[in-house]
Amino acid sequence: MKNLIIYYSRKGENYAGGSIVDLPKGNTETAAEFIQKAVGGDLFEIETVKPYAKSYDECIQEAKAELQQNARPELKSYLDSIDPYDNVFVCGPCWWGTYPCAVFSQLERLDFTGKRVFALMTHEGSGLGCCESDLRKLCAGASFGKGLAVVGSKAAHSEKQIADWAKQSVLE
Repeated sequence: MKNLIIYYSRKGENYAGGSIVDLPKGNTETAAEFIQKAVGGDLFEIETVKPYAKSYDECIQEAKAELQQNARPELKSYLDSIDPYDNVFVCGPCWWGTYPCAVFSQLERLDFTGKRVFALMTHEGSGLGCCESDLRKLCAGASFGKGLAVVGSKAAHSEKQIADWAKQSVLE
């Protein structure tokens, strides 16, 4: 079984535990690395050509506008195929109840037929939001395992929870 971990993560200003903090590494990146450590696989980081604002408050307003416009931000690079992979973990922060639109920019380009897809979302109270139903729409032909919601401000201390979930996911 070959695993792919696709993720978008925000470094810098983030909302955590009720306040704005400056993160040298995004919470979702930490979670994605824990998945890779637990079950192996390739990491693919989604990066936008036009960066989101450095200010967290400005960033979430940009994200809200993208979602309302059903935008697909241009990415620095794209995966052309996921053919070699059996399992695809899709990881991102919860922005307005789902993944950042940049995640959709990548997913819409791929053929998920026969793949197993697992959602991981970092959040500060929103849980998985509607990310799982959004994945079901975008990843036609895939089967879906149970998603995992990780409190972003606790991501660095959630390795066991993430590892146990990832290991269980690939065994199902």
